[in-house]
Amino acid sequence: MKVLFWIALASLVYAYAGYPLMLAALGLFSGNLHERRRLRRFPRVSLLISAYNEEAVIAEKIENSLALDYPRGLIEIIVISDGSTDMTDSIVEGFSRENVVLKRYEGHIGKTACLNRAVPEAAGDIIVFSDANSQYDRKAVRFLVEKFADSAIGWVTGRTEYVSASGEGKISSAGIYTRIERLTKILEGKIGSCVGADGAIFAIRKTLYRPLKDYDINDFVIPVKIIQQGYRGILANKAFCIEETSGSAGGEFRRHVRITARTLRAIFTHRDLLNPFRYPVFSLQLVSHKLMKFVAPFALGILFVTSVYIASVEPDVFYISFLCAQAFILCVWLAGIFGVPLSIIARPARVVETFFSVNLAIFVGWIKFFRGEKFTTWATNR
Repeated sequence: MKVLFWIALASLVYAYAGYPLMLAALGLFSGNLHERRRLRRFPRVSLLISAYNEEAVIAEKIENSLALDYPRGLIEIIVISDGSTDMTDSIVEGFSRENVVLKRYEGHIGKTACLNRAVPEAAGDIIVFSDANSQYDRKAVRFLVEKFADSAIGWVTGRTEYVSASGEGKISSAGIYTRIERLTKILEGKIGSCVGADGAIFAIRKTLYRPLKDYDINDFVIPVKIIQQGYRGILANKAFCIEETSGSAGGEFRRHVRITARTLRAIFTHRDLLNPFRYPVFSLQLVSHKLMKFVAPFALGILFVTSVYIASVEPDVFYISFLCAQAFILCVWLAGIFGVPLSIIARPARVVETFFSVNLAIFVGWIKFFRGEKFTTWATNR
């Protein structure tokens, strides 16, 4: 039981702290793999905006895209409508004089299936993938494209700042989790490639796009297919967009469930990337960044069960104290779920609630994965 206890604790510490620290240490000795280079000329860009029943936000998104700080003659704006049944298409058509292109695909076939059809038809040398509810910083596309001055870079991801939909305008608790992800991606890019892109804001060289399965999670599978071709992917930290959270804990929970199930499927479909002989650096990054976090819910369960057992058979102060700490944290989480006010420790309580909610979503995502659920299509939840 003690062996299981320490294995579980070590895996959690490694996933959330040990791995970033290891990356930071390796970065000190690896040098700068992407030296600063300047583009000789701005390439032509195609901005692809995926939409399904987005009448509430699509006009604002198009206006945001038209205001981007990028040479107007070199950016193509394409709205991909996945069989929308509301006013999305007619709103987009109202911007036709601004050279905004509507590509509609019937049948609600899913975002990835639409991208398979739209990317080959795009005119840009660089493809930027975006969502209808993502508001880009004016210089976001410019910051993404600048990274392609390095010929070894095949894809570049930006970052999303999540704002609470409650109207307070504050960064939501979901943003705490993304900050950890952002730091990890920055450190990964210093020694190789970061693992996965932000689906709301990432760019690729069009020539490197390979058709995906309809059920593939595009912001993970597109990057790994480019890595398989020998290119790298990095985070452009200055390139960001803003999104509102779903407005409910349930919406955020379902989003994490979908991401987990689809990412697990993608990892096991592309399991050759776990081969350390073929991908010595990226295989370590993939295991450490994704799989270690995906086993965290099981580690948490093992940690609690072993703590209960050990504390019940021997009066060791350390294990008893550790069990009490776990019990307190669980109580804080449950209090948050049931709306019990915790004003004194409000901020730590939100962090605890986010951490456990994400890990519960990961656990449910495993169940969905083993059941074979693929989440090919999606429904708008604003």
